[in-house]
Amino acid sequence: MISIDSRIEDACMRSYLRLYLVLGSGNCEGDPAAVVEEAVRGGVTIVQFREKGANALKETAKKELAMRIQSVCRRHGIPFLVNDDVELALALNADGVHVGQNDEPAAQVRDRIGNKILGVSVHSAAEALLAEEQGADYLGVGPIYSTASKEDALEPQGTAIIQRLTEITSLPIVGIGGITAERAPHVIRAGADGIAVISAITHAENVCHAARGLASGTVLSTAGSSHPSVACPSVIP
Repeated sequence: MISIDSRIEDACMRSYLRLYLVLGSGNCEGDPAAVVEEAVRGGVTIVQFREKGANALKETAKKELAMRIQSVCRRHGIPFLVNDDVELALALNADGVHVGQNDEPAAQVRDRIGNKILGVSVHSAAEALLAEEQGADYLGVGPIYSTASKEDALEPQGTAIIQRLTEITSLPIVGIGGITAERAPHVIRAGADGIAVISAITHAENVCHAARGLASGTVLSTAGSSHPSVACPSVIP
């Protein structure tokens, strides 16, 4: 878990967002924990466990998989977040929670998780401002490009939505939706601090190689950052 006594600093959050992997059992042909292991070796800096869909694991099986993925994250010293399931996040003492617009309101989640990391998916300026008001630590913005990874994905908005949100909020931003190694630099230049991917890594023939290629496309986010370097919270086993 991340050892912090207060809300995470923006500069640290931006650093963690560089290459963000979202996955669950339905996104992987093999063992999701093994995919995470290889992805982290390739440069993934934060992982979100998102177990949703018609064939999603339930109860004990879901918790056991989450624990295995969390163990990989802790071993490598990166944050482990849970999508939507606050109860599971608290039971595992996860590093944070990510919620969408149709999940539990961000303000309620903030009250429940205390100083843990809170991410919120947004698709408009109004949603971004509300998320900031309700205690979000970062914004997941998209879909930037067309994606087949989420059945309920909205129409792609391009990088313009990122540029727009950087003008109205100072919260860290991670772009998501159809992002490839070739597209990653465009997302970063638009103002995102990192990229979030699912299939670009989970469906790759060589997961480590794919993650490394994606990570190389995000270097502008750190090289061009105007935020001072800080000692970020460590992730401890």
